[in-house]
Formats: sequence, C-alpha cells, structure tokens
Amino acid sequence: MNRFFAVGVSYKTADIDLRGCFSLNDSQLHALFLEAKSLEIKDLLVINTCNRTELYAWTNNAECLVELLCNHTSGDKVFFDQAGYRLSNEAGIHHLFRVGTGLESQILGDFEIISQIKKGFYRSKKMGLAQGPMERLTNAVIQASKQIKTETEISSGATSVAFASVQYILKHVESISEKNILLFGTGKIGTNTCENLVKHTQNDHIVLINRTQERAEKIAGKFPVRVKPFGALTSAIHESDVLIVATAGQYPTITTDLIHSSKPLLILDLSIPRNVAAQVNDLENVTVVHLDELSQITDATFEKRKKYIPKAEAILEDVKSEFMAWLEHRKYIPALNAFKEKIALSKKEKQEVENYINNCFGFQRKQKIAQKITGQIAAYLRENPHQADETIELISNIFQLESEKFPQR
Repeated sequence: MNRFFAVGVSYKTADIDLRGCFSLNDSQLHALFLEAKSLEIKDLLVINTCNRTELYAWTNNAECLVELLCNHTSGDKVFFDQAGYRLSNEAGIHHLFRVGTGLESQILGDFEIISQIKKGFYRSKKMGLAQGPMERLTNAVIQASKQIKTETEISSGATSVAFASVQYILKHVESISEKNILLFGTGKIGTNTCENLVKHTQNDHIVLINRTQERAEKIAGKFPVRVKPFGALTSAIHESDVLIVATAGQYPTITTDLIHSSKPLLILDLSIPRNVAAQVNDLENVTVVHLDELSQITDATFEKRKKYIPKAEAILEDVKSEFMAWLEHRKYIPALNAFKEKIALSKKEKQEVENYINNCFGFQRKQKIAQKITGQIAAYLRENPHQADETIELISNIFQLESEKFPQR
C-alpha cells in the first residue's frame, strides 16, 4: 500500500492573497482530478474552502500532490514552499480528523467544513478516485464530527463566517434595521449569510443579486428579501449602506467603477480569492472588511467553546484509533487471501475438482475449513498487532506465498 499524504495551505500558514493563489474553481478541480487519474492515483480527497485548500491521497510521495495543486492553480512551488505543508501517514490522517471536527476551523467549532468534506468525497467517488480506504477514512471523520457535535458544546451558538459577518454588522452599524443591505452572491456562504441577516438584524429590506437570478429567487422564496437583476448591481450598490460580497470569482467582481456613492458604505468581502478590488479601499467613505478580520471576532460564547477542546480531542482519538487499527490490519489482507487460496485449492486440485464436486461435498468442506483457519489467523493479528509481521512472514515461508502478496514494512 502507498503512504498517506496531506498537502495544502490554510489560514494558519497563508494570508488571504496567498490562499487565493491556491484556490480551485470547478473547471480547475475537474482538470486536477483528470491528471490524478492519469498518474494512477486511486484515492484522492480535495478540500477547497475559503480557509484552506488541501489534497489527501494514498500515493508514492507528497511532491506529486504538490505538483497537482500548482499545475491547476495560480500558485507555484516557490509560494507553496513558503506557506504550504506536507504531512504523511498518521500525521496526515490526524490532520484530516482535526479539520473535519472543527478543531482546525478559523472559527472554533465551525462544522460547516464537514459538508465540504462530504461534497469533496462525493466528487472523488464520482470521478473514480475513491477506490481504496478513503471511504472508510471519510466515514470515520464524519463519525467523529457527529460525536463531538452531539457530546460536547464546542459548537454552541453560531460558529460560522456567515454569522461572524452579521455580528460585525450589528456591532459597527447603528440602526441596522433601517439600513439598506445588499447581498451579492447566493452560494453556500451567501445563503447562510442571508439567513443570519434575516434572523438577527430585524431588517425587512434586504436585497439579493446573483448572476443567475433564478438562484436568488429560490432563496427569496425562503426568506423575506427582495431580488434585483444582475444588471441593477450598480444602482443597488448606490442605494446601499452595507454591501456583502459572497461571490466565487477568480477575479474581483466589485471594482471602483461600480461604486458611485458619497454616503458611507461598509463592504464585507467573504470571498477567496478577494472579490473586492484593492482599489476600492482607497475610495472616500468606503470601508472594506475581509473574512480573515471577521474570523477574529471572539466573545464569551467562543471562550466557553474552548473549554470543550480536550473532550473533543479525546473523542477524535478514539475514532481515529479504530480507523488506524483497521488500516493496519488491512495491509495483511492480500497475504491472508493468498494463504486461504493456498490451503483451499492447489493448482493440481483445480483439474480434479470437476470430477468429484458433483458427487461429494469435499470441496465445499475444504473451502469452509480454509475460511475458518484464515479467520482465526486474522483475529490473532488483530489481537496481537506487535507480532503481525512475524506471523505473516512465517506463514509466507511455510506455504511459499507469492512475495508481492507480503505487506511492505
């Protein structure tokens, strides 16, 4: 079996602009998967969010994953060596568990990441890149996430960037219920932000604009908001006091030529890479705040959540240990299967089976005995992992199993 590797960049190692260099749009992600298949990678999981871009895979070395990421983004090896990380085997698996359980989230306890992991795995499976233990690993991470969310209060209260943006507005904008709010972009973050705006601002004149108007109208069917066409973006910005940008462009979607207002305008950019052009910061009466600043918001609820980190980590370790035991045992399966085949039916016997199989049950009995013996050996290996290599080597020598079936240490 190949080694497990995790490579990537996150908010802990890279600023907004550098993370933006390694973000992937749908077409780039599809091309990355196609190249991975050409490299005969069997298992690959990609996490691509505003806070991180990471690749997880069982493969020969970490560098092929780094090259995959650099080949299909605007990032390069020099940038990656400055801000990226490479983790192998249990360290990489441990990192995925921490990411999936919200312990590595920019806002502690933000469990929206688990839906991103599910989505990433579904795409891998659809592309034929989940052919090994990745499904078992992903399910283990999901299990740990559920247990932590159920058994601790680490996610008590709202814990998302969408909520943090609304908290910022409530703290910095007076009489928010009377202000004109424009939400541009209605993807995952945009939808969550819309829900939080309606819930916490008591504002009944929130406007949604999206390039695909049908998407905005679908959301407007759930919340008391208005929808305007994409062509009305400039006039809608002119009328707004607060503009929230939740688009997913690879280049700025809000530029200086769209802003023609002399009154104060607060812009919250929730996009990676930045979707508000840097020059907008220079406009008079305009304040631009990006998601990294929003994520620094801490309050009493956040401090309370930190108390549950030890319990969350204990749950994580329990679930991870079960997976690691399964993974360790899995490497002996080829050798056990070879052993079962060896004691069940020799090559010479295969020629003779047809002569007596219809007249007696000797063949079936032999298969059952082989299954039972192999099962007992497998159980012994699980209970005595420190003697596993020695046991398999002994069986291999006695029964002259093919060397390629033997697990590499």
